[in-house]
Amino acid sequence: QVQLVESGGGLVQPGGSLRLSCAASGSIFSINNMGWYRQAPGKQRELVAGVTSGGSTNYADSVKGRFTISRDNAKNTVYLQMNSLKPEDTAVYYCNAHIATMTYYAMVYWGKGTLVTVSS
Repeated sequence: QVQLVESGGGLVQPGGSLRLSCAASGSIFSINNMGWYRQAPGKQRELVAGVTSGGSTNYADSVKGRFTISRDNAKNTVYLQMNSLKPEDTAVYYCNAHIATMTYYAMVYWGKGTLVTVSS
C-alpha cells in the first residue's frame, strides 16, 4: 500500500525558511503529478505548488517568487523550499501525488500533513 509521509514542518520566524519533504513508499509503479496543498484554520485546503512528471511547475500567486517545488524521482520524493515566510503562510501542509500501482492506473494519495507555523 502506498503511503506519503511529510516532514520538515515546524516553527519559524517571519522571513525565515523551511524545506518540506514528502517521501512516497510502497508498491509504486510510477508517479505522475506531485504537489503541495495547505489548509489554514477556518479555511479550505488550497493548492500551493505542483510539479508534473515532466518537470513543469505551477504555484499559487501568493507564493510565487518565494516557494520552489522540486522532485527527486529516484527517491520518490517531492520537496517544497519555502523562503521569506510570512505569518499568513501558517497552515498544515499536505503532500499530494498521483500514483500508478499494479492495482490502479492512477490514484490520488495524500499525506497526513505537517504543520508550519510562522510567528515571532
